[in-house]
Amino acid sequence: MRLSEHSDFSSSHTAALSQRVTWETTGNEMTEILKLTELRKLMQSMERTLGLEQLSPVERDIYYAAEELSKADQEVRTFGLIEHTLVQSVSRPTFFRALKSLVQKGYLSQSGSANRGRYVVHAPK
Repeated sequence: MRLSEHSDFSSSHTAALSQRVTWETTGNEMTEILKLTELRKLMQSMERTLGLEQLSPVERDIYYAAEELSKADQEVRTFGLIEHTLVQSVSRPTFFRALKSLVQKGYLSQSGSANRGRYVVHAPK
């Protein structure tokens, strides 16, 4: 199952966030920091549910980028990943260490149709 197939999961978390936001905004507008705090807690909860909390922040960002890029194509190219907004600021050595780790952990696999540089995204475990 892909991340995009978790729509009922996502809607339940969105409803929970809406309830918290309504509860916390008693007359005052929620500050931007509180909004970010709520979004971060929501993301952590979703990552826990999907089993992604064990990944490092860089691994998660690469995995999210790969998931997004794989919608247009079955394979994800290294060049597309390294240029993605979520990982642009990651150094090349860190990027390739995290990419190798994602392959070892089974979140990505090298494509059988090319020698290297192409990956297939797998559902979280």
